[in-house]
Amino acid sequence: MSSSADLNWLIIRNNNAHLLKKTNIKKPFSTERNNLTNVSSFRYSGLVHSKTLAVVPADKTGFTVVYKKQGQVIKPAKSSVRVTFKHGARRSLKKLKNLLRFNKYRADLRQAALRRASAVIRSQKVPKSAKKAKVASAAPAANKKLD
Repeated sequence: MSSSADLNWLIIRNNNAHLLKKTNIKKPFSTERNNLTNVSSFRYSGLVHSKTLAVVPADKTGFTVVYKKQGQVIKPAKSSVRVTFKHGARRSLKKLKNLLRFNKYRADLRQAALRRASAVIRSQKVPKSAKKAKVASAAPAANKKLD
């Protein structure tokens, strides 16, 4: 029998290996694998919940969603499911939204997952090359003869 998520959170909230506490920052950060916002809070913690979600970049384009299956709690290797989305930004975000909605997978994580996926897609875009600044040449003015 496992303990509840609330009890686990009370035990690890101030001390765990993934906690990043800095001075002048009210809320500590977290480096957990399945934490969508990287903020140390009960809602987004990937350590205490049985249903967690992670959005990571795919190989070249797109993103991969990793989530836990319910029935495989005692088999960690089989408990995670990976789904890759590579079909363009709008279509991929729509598919992610539908995946979370139709699988009834933690509605409180939906917006955070969409934001993380959008940030991953934005980071993979090739930046446009900067245009060279046009410099007014002084050559025509120098060629004029003063009388």
